[in-house]
Amino acid sequence: MSETTFQEGSVFGQVVKNEHEQVVFCYDKASGLKAIIAVHNTVLGPAAGGTRMWMYKNEADALNDVLRLSRGMTLKNSVAGINLGGGKAVIIGNSRTDKSEALFRSFGKYVNSLAGKYITAEDVGIGTSDMEYVGMETEHVSGLPESMGGGGDPSPVTAYGVYLGMKASAKKAYGSDSLTGKKVSVQGVGHVGEHLVERLTNENATVYISDINEDSLKQVSEKFGATVVNKDEIYDLDVDIYAPCALGATINNDTLQRLKCDIVAGAANNQLRDETVHANACKDKNIIYAPDFLINSGGIINVYYEIIKSYNRDRAFAHTEKIYDTTLELFKKAEEENINTHEAAVRIALKRIEDVGRLKTTF
Repeated sequence: MSETTFQEGSVFGQVVKNEHEQVVFCYDKASGLKAIIAVHNTVLGPAAGGTRMWMYKNEADALNDVLRLSRGMTLKNSVAGINLGGGKAVIIGNSRTDKSEALFRSFGKYVNSLAGKYITAEDVGIGTSDMEYVGMETEHVSGLPESMGGGGDPSPVTAYGVYLGMKASAKKAYGSDSLTGKKVSVQGVGHVGEHLVERLTNENATVYISDINEDSLKQVSEKFGATVVNKDEIYDLDVDIYAPCALGATINNDTLQRLKCDIVAGAANNQLRDETVHANACKDKNIIYAPDFLINSGGIINVYYEIIKSYNRDRAFAHTEKIYDTTLELFKKAEEENINTHEAAVRIALKRIEDVGRLKTTF
C-alpha cells in the first residue's frame, strides 16, 4: 500500500513523526472531562506514564505536550531497565478548581477502555487521592495511596534519582561528586522540587528557588533556608548547577544565552525545547546536561514495582541508585562518540528496545 502523506503539524502528521501507536481523545460533557491519552511504544511492555492536569491555552498545546511526554516515557522506561513501554495522558483543566470525583472516574473509564495497554499514575496537578477515583473505574492505575496497597507518593524517589544524577554530573565536572558549597538554582518547588531542596541543603549546598506558587516558595524557603528569587531571575544567577523542576522547554535559545552554570540537572520532563539544537548548544557551551528522562526516572521505577505487584519502597530506592552509574556511563559514551549527552542517552534507550523487540520475534 502506498504511504499517505500527512501535512506537517496536523494530528496524523505529529503522530506519524513521533511513531506513536495510538492516541485517544476523551470527552465527557457531564463531568467536563477533556483529555488525551497517548500510547507511544509498547515493545517493552504496557505503556506507562502519569496523567498531567494543566490549563493549556488550546488543544494543540495539549496534544503537543502529551505526544512529547509519552515519547519521553518510552525512553525513560527503557533506560531505567524496567519492562514498561511509554505512554502519557493530559487532562485539560485547572487542577485547583476543576477537579471532581466524576471527572476522574470518567477518565478512569477511558483508561479502562484500553484494556491494559496504558497504565496511568499521577503527574503535575494530580495527587494520590485523584488516582483513588480513577482506580474506582479501572485496575490499570498505579501511584495509589499506601493505605490501598499502592506505592504512595513517588516524588521522594524521583527527587533521589535527580539528586544522584546531579552528583554524577558534579563528579564529571569537578572530579568529586560532593555538592557541599555548590550553588544550585531549583526552578519549581512542587513535591519533587521540595524533596530535592531538602537533599541539597542536607549536603550544605547553597540553594536558590523560584516557583509560580508563592505559598510553596514561602513554605520551602522557611523550612530549608533556601533563597527565593524571581521566576525570571532564576536564569541569570551565577550558579554551579541549574535544576529545572517545573514544566519543560526551559533550555532554549533565550535561556542558554543567560545561564551561568556548569551543569543542568533537574526533574522536569522535556527540558530541551529542541532536543538536537539545544543539546548541542549545551555541549558547545561546555554545560554538562544530565538527560531528564534518565535522572528523573525514580518515580516510574517506584511505580513499576507497584505495577508488578512486588512493591517495596527500599527496593525502589535501591533500583534508583543505578542512575548514578548510568549517568556516568552515558557521559563516557557521549565523549567517546563525540555526541551530545541527550543523544547518548537516547541511543542507550533505543538499543534496549531494539534488542528486546528482536527477542520477541524469535518464538
